[in-house]
Amino acid sequence: MGNLIWLASYPKSGNTWMRAFLTNLMTNAERPAGINELGAVAIGDSEPGRYERLSGKVASELDAAAVAALRPKVQAQIAAELPSTRFVKIHSAMMQTAGHPSVNMQVTAGAIYIVRNPLDVALSFAHHLGSTVDDVIDLMARDNTVTDSTPVAVSELIGSWSQHVASWTARPNPGLHVVRYEDMLSGPQSAFGKVVKFLQLQAPRPRIDKAIRHASFKVLRNQEERDGFRERSEHADHFFRSGKAGGWRDTLSPKQVSAIVDRHGEQMARFGYLPESRQGDT
Repeated sequence: MGNLIWLASYPKSGNTWMRAFLTNLMTNAERPAGINELGAVAIGDSEPGRYERLSGKVASELDAAAVAALRPKVQAQIAAELPSTRFVKIHSAMMQTAGHPSVNMQVTAGAIYIVRNPLDVALSFAHHLGSTVDDVIDLMARDNTVTDSTPVAVSELIGSWSQHVASWTARPNPGLHVVRYEDMLSGPQSAFGKVVKFLQLQAPRPRIDKAIRHASFKVLRNQEERDGFRERSEHADHFFRSGKAGGWRDTLSPKQVSAIVDRHGEQMARFGYLPESRQGDT
């Protein structure tokens, strides 16, 4: 049994929010933890430094196969640094690249998977990448998608949205807790309270409530405006866009909605994401 608990999600699904909550919960400080300090509690498995030190190359020179071979070693290194439980952010699907797993199960204790309606993910991801919504809809539909290594993150196998969600959630497991982004918004006390229960943390309700307040979208957005956020994409003017659910209804065209539902309807139905007009399709 390992000591890493994965904070897993397809990009732009609420991972940063979950990390902010856990950071504030664990530090229990009187003031909100800074958004550029989240790595103190929840490190990322794709941060390039470790890969560069192990390979002797800069991140941009590492192709997907090279990163895949290094990833289990990097994860083992992260696990060995602390004897206690450690949270690790991951955007990779639970699959293999070039014969290497994206998740080193030998150092794994469990996982929290955050899922978000792909109709909203498409909008947020397009803003993050500086791409058109149509291009991102195509990207989200493409199986086995692998990102390129950059100076801020090494290559990740994100797959398609459906592939990613299924890879983590298709097989129920007592070591896996799945939470919907929309439930984090509509009922944060319940959603985050279940996360705390899953982690078997002895945190009283006032402490949980404080962590929720300190990790609110308003607080995070204000921190970004004041201090900047190192995880903001160079293509976006800010990382925290709207923090809402259902914005797709006012933005996506019927054709775009159909493209997403036609491709991802099976997984969308599992989490209650099908639009009312399409709920009998699966």
